Amino acid sequence: MSGATGGPACDRYPPDLGVSRHLSRDELLGSLDAALEGWDGRQDLWIFAYGSLIWNPGMPVEESLHARVHGYHRGLYLWSRVNRGTPEKPGLVLALDRGGSCAGVALRLAAARVREEFETLWYREMAMGSYRPAWLNCRLADGRTQPALAFVMRRDVKSYAGRLPDAIIREVFDCAQGRYGTTRDYVARTVKALREAGMADPALEAILHRCGAHHGD
Repeated sequence: MSGATGGPACDRYPPDLGVSRHLSRDELLGSLDAALEGWDGRQDLWIFAYGSLIWNPGMPVEESLHARVHGYHRGLYLWSRVNRGTPEKPGLVLALDRGGSCAGVALRLAAARVREEFETLWYREMAMGSYRPAWLNCRLADGRTQPALAFVMRRDVKSYAGRLPDAIIREVFDCAQGRYGTTRDYVARTVKALREAGMADPALEAILHRCGAHHGD
């Protein structure tokens, strides 16, 4: 990322995201049904957590294990107009984008609870249609390879931020706040959770240091 502190890059914030539209209940449940076609309905289901699901899964889990997926990496690639910002001053949240690999946590959910818990999860993660649910092969800490459902960034939506210069991320840290707080706090909590789990993310920590350090930790 650029180390710029101002200038033309700041003209890109806030971005023009157009009119936001929440998916209807029928659209959300249809998306959920399609995603669960990859599950047999009998075995416990695994979810790959790489952001707030690590420290706030919002559901009872039977087991959590360190895991890594290949072919995707974690970054601040998704504009947030509700949870971490507003339509006028959107925040940013983490998403999986193509390339590299990502360390996270695989969460095992009891089969009997999947449908009930996933409806709540879908309203939390899929309301804006910015993610694509995908089954990814996780390499678990115990050596097993386990398919797990993950939320992958869609590049064809306006809320896809791509790689942003530091100048814009600093402005987001300074100005954006949504119903769940600021982007800076969201990143700090994720950095802390990953570090405490022994899976520190140097790239994310560097962003927090460069763009949020002046707030104090």
